[in-house]
Amino acid sequence: MRDVDAAGLGIGDGYPTRVMGVLNVSSESPYKPSVFDDAGDAAAYVDEELIGEGADIVDVGLESANKKFEVLSAEQELDRLDVALETIESTSGDAIWSIETRYHEVAEAAIEGGFDMVNDIAGFADPKLPEVCAEYDVAVAKMASPPNLKRPGAVEETPWAERKGAEWAESADYIDQVYEALKQNGLTDKTIVDPAFGGWSEAQTTEQDREVLRRLREFRGLGQPILVSINRKNFLRELTDRSTEDALAVSLAATSMAIERGAHVVRTHDVRETVDACAVGDAFTPERYRGDADDVAVEELDVQTEGDVSRHVERLGTEDVAADATRAVFEVSGLTAGQAESLAAAASDAGAVFVTGADPGNAGLLVGSHRALRELAGSTPDDAGLVAVIDAVDATVA
Repeated sequence: MRDVDAAGLGIGDGYPTRVMGVLNVSSESPYKPSVFDDAGDAAAYVDEELIGEGADIVDVGLESANKKFEVLSAEQELDRLDVALETIESTSGDAIWSIETRYHEVAEAAIEGGFDMVNDIAGFADPKLPEVCAEYDVAVAKMASPPNLKRPGAVEETPWAERKGAEWAESADYIDQVYEALKQNGLTDKTIVDPAFGGWSEAQTTEQDREVLRRLREFRGLGQPILVSINRKNFLRELTDRSTEDALAVSLAATSMAIERGAHVVRTHDVRETVDACAVGDAFTPERYRGDADDVAVEELDVQTEGDVSRHVERLGTEDVAADATRAVFEVSGLTAGQAESLAAAASDAGAVFVTGADPGNAGLLVGSHRALRELAGSTPDDAGLVAVIDAVDATVA
């Protein structure tokens, strides 16, 4: 996992989760408390409500990303940039400034004016944008999107059959599409990946967003830090039937979960509360080994499922070891001594292990890699008690 230096702010596994507060200079943005057209008022808001509450990054939006609005041109965004630049000059607090844009011309003008990083919601649909970021050596957040400047986040609109082949397009699920969208037009050394939570197209469902959160670890396979923007989103509000105004609790719960699954930056309108949620998430995220000596680096990967491992296999181009790298443990009880002996022998033949205590009639542990357990699940015991065990294993690792 690569760490990213954003103008001196470290982002990645080696650092605390970073909080990105939001400032909008777009009158059409739906969250009105963050919208300003006066640089002095905007600076006061940033100092008091964003930096003052603990934001590490201030993300400035020049237009609403809401799909019901017309997309601004680069020239129109540049017309709004002056307020953002004046805000930086009027702000006394210390933070990293991020410009949200899909255009390389706007990114370059913003960087020249004092911005420290770029947040591209169109996923490098403008191929010159990552080139600008690399030239200026700035961090850039890249949201999963089709190669279409006007359709940020609508990954399913990518012509997948043309890009990846008809067979891939037929078999790929939504997570596969998001993952591949993040790879389109490449990644700079300082890219932070964003899997595009939240209703970017009519086809995107809230259940798909929930699946992205469940499988967020897979995106670590890209080898870059991860940004999540889940604040008060529909896919969370639906779970508790809350309005946007009452959705803070579900947002904070999901924030801690996202951090445990690998998020490094959390974009939010609720800075103070999110800072606290990040502290909780950081405290309960297991530490993993990272070290190097004599030019040899060793890193313990954060993997729990075969899907997690497969993403790293793809990135490194290695033999597929996903079934060997993931394990399962079952507690089995109610077997007779003879059944326990038979299960131990079958498990051993498959490369797994079944162990019991002094009394075989008590519970035992069946342990093995997914590959070994699949081998065991392929056996056909005659004993009904063992069939129940085999069926349970098969249902888990099939």
